[in-house]
Amino acid sequence: MMENRHGKLRTRVLAMPKDTNAKGNIFGGWIMSQIDIAGALTTNDIDAGNVVTVAVNSLKFKKAVEVGDALSCYGKIINVGNTSIQTQIEVFAERVVDHKEISVHVTSAVITYVCVDKNGNKRAVNKDNDY
Repeated sequence: MMENRHGKLRTRVLAMPKDTNAKGNIFGGWIMSQIDIAGALTTNDIDAGNVVTVAVNSLKFKKAVEVGDALSCYGKIINVGNTSIQTQIEVFAERVVDHKEISVHVTSAVITYVCVDKNGNKRAVNKDNDY
């Protein structure tokens, strides 16, 4: 999987007209859902098993996402607690401007997940894994 200073490429999806709000802008909630998916996939780096989102610690929309942008979410683990895993997600939009492909850093987020068992109860993170 592609990796850079922002972490590994976790998801890549095309922003489509169906993902817009009433004004024709890409809906922030759609972007947030892509970030949550990328964050959950990031927890696989330590074989976390079943996780649930417990907190959006920070989320900053830096630039607009446009219809037709290829949205790439990069993620890395930044902290592991007893039952929780904190991820940092950086989102880039690849688009064509003046016949050139460019990459625009559009969003940054920190998301915390909690490991849960099959009954939905918190459980310890497997600390035997490196992250």
